[in-house]
Amino acid sequence: MKVIQLDETNEFTPGAMKRFFLVEDSPHFKIINFNLDAGVTFPIHSHDLDGELSIQVIDGSGFFLGDNGVELPAKQGDILVSQIREPHGVRAVERMRIVVTIAPPI
Repeated sequence: MKVIQLDETNEFTPGAMKRFFLVEDSPHFKIINFNLDAGVTFPIHSHDLDGELSIQVIDGSGFFLGDNGVELPAKQGDILVSQIREPHGVRAVERMRIVVTIAPPI
């Protein structure tokens, strides 16, 4: 077992996105913590493989982004679940901390 202290990754880069790998080399899944400064966009993208991902907002608010201009409100406690092939992204309205889980890992 392993415990991750997310409070230790509560750092921001002004005007940018900061990334912390929390679980890196698991053959089953990957967990990544991203911190987005206010106004920063994690660009819409997709991956050409099978699997699922989740994006959980642990602090702040903004929007989950999708294809064709889709914007879904995202606030603390919300979780987006998606196929890895489905276009996805995030835009922070205020400082936003998200945890992304990818299975299988990419």
